[in-house]
Amino acid sequence: MKKINASITAVGSFLPQTVLSNLDLEKIVDTNDEWITTRTGIKERRILDKGIGTSYMAINAAKAIIEEKKINPLEIDLVIVATITPDMHATATAAFVASKIGATNAFGFDINAACSGFLYGMSTASAFIESGRYKKILLIGADKMSSIVDYTDRNTCIIFGDGAGAVLMEPNNEGLGVQDEYLRSDGNNRDLLRIEAGGSQTPITVEAVNEKKHFIYQDGKNVFKHAVSNMADASEKIMTRNSLNNTDVNFLVAHQANKRIIDATSNRMGIVDEKVLMNIHRYGNTTAATIPLILSDYESKFKKGDNIIFASFGAGFTWGAMFLKWAYNH
Repeated sequence: MKKINASITAVGSFLPQTVLSNLDLEKIVDTNDEWITTRTGIKERRILDKGIGTSYMAINAAKAIIEEKKINPLEIDLVIVATITPDMHATATAAFVASKIGATNAFGFDINAACSGFLYGMSTASAFIESGRYKKILLIGADKMSSIVDYTDRNTCIIFGDGAGAVLMEPNNEGLGVQDEYLRSDGNNRDLLRIEAGGSQTPITVEAVNEKKHFIYQDGKNVFKHAVSNMADASEKIMTRNSLNNTDVNFLVAHQANKRIIDATSNRMGIVDEKVLMNIHRYGNTTAATIPLILSDYESKFKKGDNIIFASFGAGFTWGAMFLKWAYNH
């Protein structure tokens, strides 16, 4: 019996219509386009309207796949949403998404691993598929970062945007799909990138809101240092473990946090610029959505059998790399 691999068989995405450019931010906070572009590579980001939750984007990204592949939603076994901005606490956004797309035979749950959430989700979905029990899994990365960003803090408001990307994962018997993974975490540095209030340790109070503890905070220099070393180390390790050299790798799909971090990772791997896929200039950091948004934007470039390395780093800290063989021609 041939080994079952979990492969990506379709991609979809959703982005809000409202564009917040660097020039727009110049009017809000003490910054400028040159400063933002030089340090991050970001030119603009998308912002979802107030009063609409992350699920709205996740539902639309899922529907894009269902409509393109002409899938009967009743055939979907599982819906996973990677997000740090769920619609509400104590209820899984994935369960709501599954219901709204008509996947009433599926169960759903969320994964909170910040910017690494989508890779953790790929690992989880792969295990379910490789078990032989599940045939169709929708994995969605979605975040409404504008809901947790302080637009008076120029260190964070320039970085983040809103968006959602989704993939359909199915069994493959041709040796394509997920080949290997290297995922890690280290909670000792969680204070370097966090939202202090809103959890059980520090519930939201009037005082916490007044002190802006319900917004995301990051120690930029230290986070940058850890991101560069860990993303590069994980990517290098996955290549070594699978006897891949830089010419064997067709594409690097890295988390879109900062162009300099992506450049440092690709340089360590020896990957030429043409193989390094980016859209950070258009969307900023959409957290769990960055990797599937890359897949959606560049789907037409991928060929069956292409070797793709995924890499990410996020709050927690969480990080890792995955090796996948692309399973279809667009």
